[in-house]
Amino acid sequence: MIKGVTIKLYTKEQTGTDAFNRPVYSESSKNVDNVLIGQPTDDEILSTLNLTGRKVIYTLGIPKGDTNDWIDKVVEFWGQKYRTIGAPIQGIEEMIPLDWNKKVRVELVNGE
Repeated sequence: MIKGVTIKLYTKEQTGTDAFNRPVYSESSKNVDNVLIGQPTDDEILSTLNLTGRKVIYTLGIPKGDTNDWIDKVVEFWGQKYRTIGAPIQGIEEMIPLDWNKKVRVELVNGE
């Protein structure tokens, strides 16, 4: 049986504005269970690097039924923080036999 791991998903919410009318944000995190962490293909690494200038480190498999926003978010697993690249690639839940129907690419936050 395939089982994913729990990762932290960080979100920012605007809580007000400062004295210069710039937005002020607070950051919160939530756990997302049963996420698969996989190695991207060489083609996926090269095409993303050529198109965006960002290097894919891992590909995450997001479980069916997940309603979180994954665009430009920070995630944490295995003691490191990563930033998502682009929008998730999603399949039709009923057409996919396993528990995951979204794919999200991530890069290291500090760019290493």
